[in-house]
Amino acid sequence: MKIVVIGGSGLIGAQVVPILSGQGHDVVAASPSTGVNTLTGEGLVLEGADVVVDVSNSPSFADDDVMSFFTTSTGVLLEAGKAAGVRHHVVLSIVGTDRIPDSGYMRAKVAQEKLVRDSGVGYSIVRATQFFEFATGIAGMSRDATGVVRLPSVFIQPIAASEVARIVAGTALDAPVNGHIDIAGPRRYRLDEFIRLAVPEAQVVTDEAATYSGARLQPTSLVPVGEVTRLSEVGPSWEMSAR
Repeated sequence: MKIVVIGGSGLIGAQVVPILSGQGHDVVAASPSTGVNTLTGEGLVLEGADVVVDVSNSPSFADDDVMSFFTTSTGVLLEAGKAAGVRHHVVLSIVGTDRIPDSGYMRAKVAQEKLVRDSGVGYSIVRATQFFEFATGIAGMSRDATGVVRLPSVFIQPIAASEVARIVAGTALDAPVNGHIDIAGPRRYRLDEFIRLAVPEAQVVTDEAATYSGARLQPTSLVPVGEVTRLSEVGPSWEMSAR
């Protein structure tokens, strides 16, 4: 099977590629570093591909930029895929995309998902919770001018990036689900608690009025509220060593 991984040199893509190639598939890692521009189609070659896996991300998180990136890039990929006869389009998204309208990033992911759903191409949307690897970034974006990290006590159920890659790779080899799959980590934390554990040097203050990257959250905005694939054995090193 030939599989093109868009964002193949990023955090998830760089792990998806060896998983699939290690199983004997013809895998192409496509990214700006390999000369592929999904905004223009430059360098994008999908002829002969059975599956496209899109784990790419916007280089800018400004609201207008991220919306433009996901809608333009996804449109280019879907049109090129249809022309090439791609039978399965897999896209990585985020749990809670449709429940956080204050977030420009989430609105862009909602728009991306809609393009995929309406494309007429067989598809699978894998929605993952936040990665364990993002803990430092969450702390950084939540730090106020005094250096204090202010976070609400909403729920979070982080997942390891390696597990996301494993599930995305497996989804690429399966038939299209023509819907979305929610995946989450083994344990549900409060967001403030999680950052205290994962980033012990951070001075975390519980603040129910605090936002998450500028967005107001409800208690379950970041966690699955329906069916979910739970990964009960894979957690962060500090959690596993405490067992």
